[in-house]
Amino acid sequence: MGYGAPNTNNLNKDLNMENSKKQDSVLRHVVLFKFKANTSKEDIEKVEAAFSALPSKIPQIVGYEWGINNSPEGLDKGFTHCFFLTFHSEEDRAIYLPHPDHKAFGAILTPHLEDVTVVDYWTN
Repeated sequence: MGYGAPNTNNLNKDLNMENSKKQDSVLRHVVLFKFKANTSKEDIEKVEAAFSALPSKIPQIVGYEWGINNSPEGLDKGFTHCFFLTFHSEEDRAIYLPHPDHKAFGAILTPHLEDVTVVDYWTN
Protein backbone atom coordinates (compact mmCIF):
# COMPACT_ATOMS: atom_id res chain seq x y z
CA MET A 1 0.00 0.00 0.00
CA GLY A 2 1.65 3.20 -1.18
CA TYR A 3 1.26 6.70 0.13
CA GLY A 4 2.23 8.45 -3.08
CA ALA A 5 0.14 10.79 -5.19
CA PRO A 6 -3.53 9.83 -5.57
CA ASN A 7 -4.52 7.84 -8.61
CA THR A 8 -5.99 10.56 -10.82
CA ASN A 9 -7.24 7.99 -13.34
CA ASN A 10 -9.82 6.76 -10.82
CA LEU A 11 -10.67 10.34 -9.81
CA ASN A 12 -11.25 11.30 -13.45
CA LYS A 13 -13.39 8.18 -13.96
CA ASP A 14 -15.49 9.12 -10.94
CA LEU A 15 -15.92 12.70 -12.19
CA ASN A 16 -16.86 11.52 -15.66
CA MET A 17 -19.41 9.09 -14.21
CA GLU A 18 -20.84 11.89 -12.04
CA ASN A 19 -21.09 14.24 -15.02
CA SER A 20 -22.80 11.61 -17.17
CA LYS A 21 -25.24 10.94 -14.32
CA LYS A 22 -26.12 14.63 -14.20
CA GLN A 23 -26.63 14.66 -17.95
CA ASP A 24 -28.97 11.67 -17.66
CA SER A 25 -30.79 13.02 -14.61
CA VAL A 26 -34.28 14.44 -14.75
CA LEU A 27 -36.06 16.67 -12.29
CA ARG A 28 -38.99 15.00 -10.54
CA HIS A 29 -41.83 17.02 -9.02
CA VAL A 30 -43.90 14.92 -6.62
CA VAL A 31 -47.20 16.32 -5.32
CA LEU A 32 -49.41 14.71 -2.66
CA PHE A 33 -52.97 15.88 -1.99
CA LYS A 34 -55.20 15.47 1.04
CA PHE A 35 -58.75 16.48 0.19
CA LYS A 36 -61.24 18.04 2.59
CA ALA A 37 -63.55 15.47 4.16
CA ASN A 38 -66.63 17.00 2.51
CA THR A 39 -65.18 16.90 -1.03
CA SER A 40 -67.41 14.88 -3.34
CA LYS A 41 -66.18 12.09 -5.59
CA GLU A 42 -67.23 14.22 -8.58
CA ASP A 43 -65.12 17.16 -7.42
CA ILE A 44 -62.11 14.90 -6.89
CA GLU A 45 -62.59 13.52 -10.41
CA LYS A 46 -62.62 17.10 -11.76
CA VAL A 47 -59.33 17.76 -9.99
CA GLU A 48 -57.84 14.53 -11.39
CA ALA A 49 -58.95 15.44 -14.93
CA ALA A 50 -57.68 19.00 -14.65
CA PHE A 51 -54.25 17.89 -13.43
CA SER A 52 -54.09 15.19 -16.10
CA ALA A 53 -54.74 17.82 -18.79
CA LEU A 54 -51.66 19.86 -17.85
CA PRO A 55 -49.06 17.83 -19.82
CA SER A 56 -50.93 18.51 -23.06
CA LYS A 57 -51.01 22.23 -22.26
CA ILE A 58 -47.52 22.77 -20.83
CA PRO A 59 -44.79 21.30 -23.06
CA GLN A 60 -42.11 21.57 -20.35
CA ILE A 61 -43.77 18.59 -18.60
CA VAL A 62 -41.97 15.65 -20.21
CA GLY A 63 -43.38 12.92 -17.98
CA TYR A 64 -46.56 12.54 -15.97
CA GLU A 65 -48.25 9.87 -13.93
CA TRP A 66 -50.56 9.75 -10.97
CA GLY A 67 -52.33 7.36 -8.71
CA ILE A 68 -54.38 6.91 -5.58
CA ASN A 69 -52.73 5.64 -2.42
CA ASN A 70 -53.20 1.96 -1.70
CA SER A 71 -50.49 1.43 0.89
CA PRO A 72 -51.43 -1.05 3.65
CA GLU A 73 -49.02 0.62 6.09
CA GLY A 74 -51.37 3.34 7.32
CA LEU A 75 -48.66 6.02 7.14
CA ASP A 76 -50.28 8.25 4.50
CA LYS A 77 -51.50 10.87 7.01
CA GLY A 78 -54.66 11.31 4.94
CA PHE A 79 -52.88 12.00 1.64
CA THR A 80 -54.74 10.07 -1.03
CA HIS A 81 -53.45 11.29 -4.40
CA CYS A 82 -49.90 11.34 -5.75
CA PHE A 83 -48.96 13.20 -8.93
CA PHE A 84 -45.52 12.73 -10.41
CA LEU A 85 -44.21 15.17 -13.03
CA THR A 86 -40.87 15.13 -14.83
CA PHE A 87 -38.90 18.09 -16.18
CA HIS A 88 -35.57 18.25 -18.01
CA SER A 89 -34.39 21.33 -16.11
CA GLU A 90 -35.06 23.73 -13.31
CA GLU A 91 -35.79 26.31 -16.00
CA ASP A 92 -38.61 24.10 -17.32
CA ARG A 93 -40.02 23.80 -13.80
CA ALA A 94 -39.73 27.58 -13.43
CA ILE A 95 -41.92 27.96 -16.54
CA TYR A 96 -44.44 25.41 -15.24
CA LEU A 97 -45.00 26.84 -11.76
CA PRO A 98 -46.43 30.27 -12.78
CA HIS A 99 -47.90 29.00 -16.07
CA PRO A 100 -51.49 30.22 -16.60
CA ASP A 101 -52.78 26.65 -17.07
CA HIS A 102 -51.13 25.56 -13.82
CA LYS A 103 -52.68 28.57 -12.06
CA ALA A 104 -56.10 27.69 -13.55
CA PHE A 105 -55.69 24.16 -12.20
CA GLY A 106 -54.94 25.63 -8.77
CA ALA A 107 -58.25 27.50 -8.87
CA ILE A 108 -60.06 24.18 -9.45
CA LEU A 109 -58.09 22.41 -6.72
CA THR A 110 -57.95 24.96 -3.91
CA PRO A 111 -61.58 24.81 -2.70
CA HIS A 112 -61.20 21.07 -2.09
CA LEU A 113 -57.66 20.91 -0.71
CA GLU A 114 -57.01 20.28 2.97
CA ASP A 115 -53.25 19.83 2.63
CA VAL A 116 -50.51 19.39 0.05
CA THR A 117 -46.93 18.17 0.13
CA VAL A 118 -44.44 18.79 -2.67
CA VAL A 119 -40.99 17.23 -3.05
CA ASP A 120 -38.69 17.91 -5.98
CA TYR A 121 -35.47 16.02 -6.64
CA TRP A 122 -32.92 15.26 -9.31
CA THR A 123 -32.76 11.57 -10.16
CA ASN A 124 -29.58 9.62 -9.43
